[in-house]
Amino acid sequence: MTIVCAQAKKLPAVKIDRPVTIDGDLNDDSWKNVPAVGDFITYSPHFGKPSVHRTAVKIAYDNDAVYVGAYMYDDPANIRRQFTARDISDRQDVDVFTVGLDTYLDRQNAFLFKVTAAGVQADAKGSQNSSPVYDASWNAVWESKVSIKNDGWVAEIKIPFSAIRLSKNPLQDWGLNFGRFTRKDNENSLWSPEDPNKSGDINQWGTWEGLKNIKPPLRLSFQPYISGGFRNSPTTNGDVTEVLKSGGMDVKYGINESFTLDMTLIPDFAQVQSDNLLLNLTPFEVKFDDYRPFFTEGTELFNKAGLFYSRRIGAAPGGSSAVLKKYGADPNYVIDKNPGITRLYNATKISGRTKDNLGVGIFNAVSAPMYARITNVNTGKDSSILTEPLTNYSVVVFDQALKHRSFISFTNTNVLRKGNSRNADVGSVDLSLFDKKNTYNFGLTGRFSTIWGNNLSKNGFNTAASFGKVSGLLRYRGLVNIESDTYDPNDLGFIVNNNSVDYTGSISYNLLKPYKRFINRVYSAGFTNSFLYKPFNWSSLSVNAKAFFLLKNFWDISFNFQSSPLWNKDYFINSGTYNSYFLRRTPYYYFDINGSSDSRKKLYFSYNIGGAESPLPNDPYWNTEVGLRYRFNEKFQLSGDMTIEQDKGNWGWSYMNNSNGSPIIARRNVKRNTGIVSAQYNFTKRMNWTVRMRHYWSIINNTNFYNLKTDGYWDEIAFISGKNINYNTFNIDMFYTWDFLLGSRITIAWKNALGNNVVIDPYSNTSYLKNFGRSVNNPHSNEVTVKVVYFLDYLKLKKKSHATG
Repeated sequence: MTIVCAQAKKLPAVKIDRPVTIDGDLNDDSWKNVPAVGDFITYSPHFGKPSVHRTAVKIAYDNDAVYVGAYMYDDPANIRRQFTARDISDRQDVDVFTVGLDTYLDRQNAFLFKVTAAGVQADAKGSQNSSPVYDASWNAVWESKVSIKNDGWVAEIKIPFSAIRLSKNPLQDWGLNFGRFTRKDNENSLWSPEDPNKSGDINQWGTWEGLKNIKPPLRLSFQPYISGGFRNSPTTNGDVTEVLKSGGMDVKYGINESFTLDMTLIPDFAQVQSDNLLLNLTPFEVKFDDYRPFFTEGTELFNKAGLFYSRRIGAAPGGSSAVLKKYGADPNYVIDKNPGITRLYNATKISGRTKDNLGVGIFNAVSAPMYARITNVNTGKDSSILTEPLTNYSVVVFDQALKHRSFISFTNTNVLRKGNSRNADVGSVDLSLFDKKNTYNFGLTGRFSTIWGNNLSKNGFNTAASFGKVSGLLRYRGLVNIESDTYDPNDLGFIVNNNSVDYTGSISYNLLKPYKRFINRVYSAGFTNSFLYKPFNWSSLSVNAKAFFLLKNFWDISFNFQSSPLWNKDYFINSGTYNSYFLRRTPYYYFDINGSSDSRKKLYFSYNIGGAESPLPNDPYWNTEVGLRYRFNEKFQLSGDMTIEQDKGNWGWSYMNNSNGSPIIARRNVKRNTGIVSAQYNFTKRMNWTVRMRHYWSIINNTNFYNLKTDGYWDEIAFISGKNINYNTFNIDMFYTWDFLLGSRITIAWKNALGNNVVIDPYSNTSYLKNFGRSVNNPHSNEVTVKVVYFLDYLKLKKKSHATG
């Protein structure tokens, strides 16, 4: 039977007199008078049908916590119980139970708590702008226990009020939903149905009605840490060994029932995954992910306007490359110290939401001044060079939630540097309006940036407007985005380039009901037509189309087409900013096929095969990627991925012609290979070992050189030798992690990397295997660290003190 109209459900809240003992059974006396709910509705693979598996869930609360007891009926032989790391459950061989709490009933923000049949926890903070976003880096301290029964499995959960934010109103209603994922059938089912043809999910949750007299507790916790180890780095003068030691603390304090202060004092971010470095042939900056927990956890409010790129904080000192360039090859000097990262004194976040659904966020970080130290080998004199001044970074956000998922928000980012060398400020107002039926959306954005400092002053703006249909079979959106030539948010934000006017349109046809061999099908198409803002000149046109199919055997396949059908004008060939020279780039037509197999199987693979061509002779481009994952058992799995790419017609800036000041461009044969191998072994639900090896190789063979003319075309000049490039990076990241208590962790890390001063000849090493061998055999840096984090909760310490007193 298919549900024609999925109504959001309601559930009366039940308050209990004494806490539930979390033991993975539902025989505690506190559960006896709590009614169970069930009748879960399938979200996928076929929305609207009753779940094929019976689920019974009880939920209650007392003065300290929310308790959830769920019985997932099933044949025990069919229950999947793979051990994974915390927060890892997607595409894993596990059954999962989820509870979601929208504690302010704003239909936009929520907390998710998941537990797998193996007992592994996962949690996330959810938010909705134009589409749902879940921040899995958010971690709370809560209890759970599972058990396997003769007719299914049980999950019992305790979520302390100190782990979430809530109002102190005497009478409250919360948004609520329960979810169950059954891996054997790949079935996602929900207590309150979420129609995939409607935009959003939190807005479709049910309501938990009538929570009374909740007194939000004092939320105060500490996570002190100590870490130590060593780093051995190869240099031209031999290996250098450094002793690493650090200590600090993270503090979380509930200012009131709604607002929380998070502070990190003397943070240590050594034990994070290495960046995926690559050879960048463009004039634009490469954006890297941030793996530092403090800057990823609970920052969705700060990045609502897209102006907060946390990698700006603690980045490489701005003057470190200048020191290396000036003194690195000078035989008269030795560089004794040239830090590659900027240390932080502290960082603080204050965030929360008032009873009127006004979200407020304040972020501040202070980075230490960094110095390089050099020695004159002739005189023996040491000198210190300031490479990064003392800097303060701040973000302020006010986000007012409105009816029907709508919102209006104000964001301000600010960077102040000691010495007034360069300061920056960006202000933004963002408006998003949904109609009552959640069918249409209108968006409007206005931003203003200002840069000032010693002999430096410029102002710029960015404005955008969009309108679209966001629900139903047919969906579409149109967008106009204008960035002035002086708009610059990059001191704390990230944009590739400014000085643009973009007109973008997209349309999709979403067939989300099973049909014949398909579970769902989505057809989409779009275009972007771009101009310079100043001078207002046409720049480029691109079009794209895609067809996605999910088959009933849970394989998927996509067909993608992308083209720039006209000769484009590239105004940013060498500096990332507009100049009078531009390069006419050839039209191209690109097509690819990608997909993946059924991830329930032990052997899972994904693939991508693509190619492009242009009207120019001998100008092919192709790429292929193959990913494999094999699950040996419930504890161990091995993964690998190889990407191979070749562009025989890669055009770009080479150098400036000193005789006439015109750019010299090169046509290049570019090859790129990336190989990644990773392994995970989970000893228990709280102890795991992971290792990841990555080798990236790119070789640039110049085939022709041209003098770029003022009309964008070119004249060939004599071939210039010695400008080929061979670039390799190699990393191994290994981590052993043991969560020995709730919120407490021991981590042992080993990081290995190819030395920065290694040069592999591009003329004699032209194959991937040769470069891999040279990368392994050349000198490497090694770093071994141990870090211990201990969680201290003030309320628990207070109770223990009273008990012993």
